Formats: sequence, C-alpha cells, structure tokens
Amino acid sequence: MKQLTKAEEEIMQILWKLEKANVASIIEEMPKPKPAYNTVSTIVRILEDKGFVDHEKKGKGYLYFPLLARETYSNQSINKLMNNYFNGSFKSMVSFFMKKNDMDTKDLEAILKEINKKEQ
Repeated sequence: MKQLTKAEEEIMQILWKLEKANVASIIEEMPKPKPAYNTVSTIVRILEDKGFVDHEKKGKGYLYFPLLARETYSNQSINKLMNNYFNGSFKSMVSFFMKKNDMDTKDLEAILKEINKKEQ
C-alpha cells in the first residue's frame, strides 16, 4: 500500500470523519489558515489516483469518499513502523513506548487486558 503524505493524511482523516464530502466541506474542517480550494482539490485527486478515495457526481460537483477504512490504514502504518524501526518485534515497540512515555504498570495491565480479550 502506498504511504500518505502529511497533507494527504490530513484530508483522509477528514474524509474518514465525514464519510462523504465535497472539497468545500473538507476545507471547512481544516484548521486555520485554510488552504486554497485548488490545493485541496489537487490533493483529493492525488488520493483518487493512489486508490484511497473515489467520488460520485452531486449536482455540478463531486462528493468524495474513502475507499480504505481508517483501521486498515492505521494497522498497515503501525506494521510498517514496527518492521522498519523495531525489527518486526511488537515487544520491542511496546517496550520503547513504555520507556519513552513513562507508562506505569496500570497502563501496561490495561493493555494486557485488551490483549487477553482479543485472544478469547
């Protein structure tokens, strides 16, 4: 799967939230300073070319919608992070985040409970 640039990911986050939107609605959701209409329109077309977004005709314009679920992209991004920086080791990745974020044992126990729920 192709990776998203920061700008593309920002627009995908908005489309995942809105489910369907025209360019003006996407811009409305963006923080100030708002990008130009043509900039957002170009990024949406790039997302279409990459296979992340499709559109349907609505009046004189288009409604854009994601073709890929947020969870699917998140999962693949995390796997890429784990493989590229932690030699594919989930244990190493969790250990790194525990150390860097001063996680306490309560947080770790909560994570273990979630893992145990998944295994059952």
